[in-house]
Amino acid sequence: MPARSKARKRALDILFEAELRGVPALDVLAERTAPGSSPPVSAYAAELVRGVAAHAARIDDLIAAHAEGWTLGRMPAVDRNVLRIGAYELLWAPDVPDGVAISEAVLLASDLSTDASPAFVNGLLAKIAELKPSLELGPGSADREADVQAVAAQDPEEPEG
Repeated sequence: MPARSKARKRALDILFEAELRGVPALDVLAERTAPGSSPPVSAYAAELVRGVAAHAARIDDLIAAHAEGWTLGRMPAVDRNVLRIGAYELLWAPDVPDGVAISEAVLLASDLSTDASPAFVNGLLAKIAELKPSLELGPGSADREADVQAVAAQDPEEPEG
C-alpha cells in the first residue's frame, strides 16, 4: 500500500476513534504521537487530522448541504470521516489531484464500510469537486499550511513532523 494511502487510513483511524470516544481529534492525535505509541503516525496522517480539525465546521457544512437524503448523524461514522478527509484533500491540499482524493476516499469506503458507501462517497465528493471553483472557503483558506499550523499551535504537546 502506498505511503499516502496508509496515512489516509491512519488519519481515518484517529478521526473515527476521536468521534467514538467523544474527544477532540487533536487530543487523540497527541496520544497517538506520544513517545512509545504504536503504530506510528506519519507526518501526512497528522497533517490530515490537523487539516480536518482546522476546517471541521466548513467541511461538515459542505457534506451536509450536498448529502441528498442524509444527515451527518445518519451516516455511518466511517463514511462521515472518509468524506471529511476527502473534502479536506479536495479543498485544502493543492498537491493532491482531485481524482486522487476522490479515488482514495472511495477505496477506504470500499475496504471499511457498507456496500453502498463507495458510490455514496464518490458521488458526494464528486459534487464538492464540481462546486470547488465557486466555493467561498473563507479568508486565508487558500493558505492551507497557515490553517494547519494554526490548529497545531493550539496543541502545544504535539511534536513537529
